[in-house]
Amino acid sequence: MTQQARLPYHTLSPEAVRTLRELSAGLEKAGLPPTLIHLVRLRASQINDCGYCIDKHAHEALAAGETEARIAALAGWRSSSMFDAREKAALAWTETLTLVAETGAPDADFDTVRAQFSEKEVSDLSFVIATINAWNRIAIGFRQPVPTLRTRNESNPTTPKEKA
Repeated sequence: MTQQARLPYHTLSPEAVRTLRELSAGLEKAGLPPTLIHLVRLRASQINDCGYCIDKHAHEALAAGETEARIAALAGWRSSSMFDAREKAALAWTETLTLVAETGAPDADFDTVRAQFSEKEVSDLSFVIATINAWNRIAIGFRQPVPTLRTRNESNPTTPKEKA
């Protein structure tokens, strides 16, 4: 069953949407590896249960060269050998900041990410996390429909075609 959007936020708040898109795009050029950005966005979206963003970022990660196996293992990253120490530190920081009301962003979590990343990278990573959390809250709050395979194929020719 396709979900109906609550409000057309793209047309109601075009400047806010444009600004958030520009921030997201700017962070992609800040120097963090694209695969790491995709994993962080996907993991935050999983935690927030944002179906639209999970779908979007899984497909973007695949298009950027991420493997299906790592995407499938992402929810269990702590016990997976598919992720290196740097990725695990970023994913831990993602969880900490996404759940900040529960975690309070403890020093131990900050120390873990700080041991793997430069100060600029920690800052950029934190903005990536904050931005995807903003997108998740917009998509969830306004019930952004998750594309069906049919609509995804129509809007993205690189997506595998639906089987007859």
